[in-house]
Amino acid sequence: QVQLVESGGGLVQAGGSLRLSCAASGSAFSRNAMGWYRQAPGRQRDLVADITSGGTTNYADSVKGRFTISRDNAKNTVYLKMTSLKLEDTAVYYCVQLGTRLYWGQGTQVTVSS
Repeated sequence: QVQLVESGGGLVQAGGSLRLSCAASGSAFSRNAMGWYRQAPGRQRDLVADITSGGTTNYADSVKGRFTISRDNAKNTVYLKMTSLKLEDTAVYYCVQLGTRLYWGQGTQVTVSS
């Protein structure tokens, strides 16, 4: 069973930065793609960014140039560096391990204030 634990969320002013972390249990981390999704109130959960086992990244258009996903396989951790945050980035951010089965973290709240 894979467990994912996110951290790093919080309250930040527009234009500010945050770095989210997601620590994964289990030995399959390095072999699987990882992703970050987010869900704002009343909206569906959408992809923010993902990264393959080899380090290839993919971003939603809304965050390109502002967010950076990275991974440290030695630490079983994936990160999401968020800069130039906007009000519309407010959401619960979820980490996911993308494999034959999806494993989700519990989510971490990011609130961007004006």
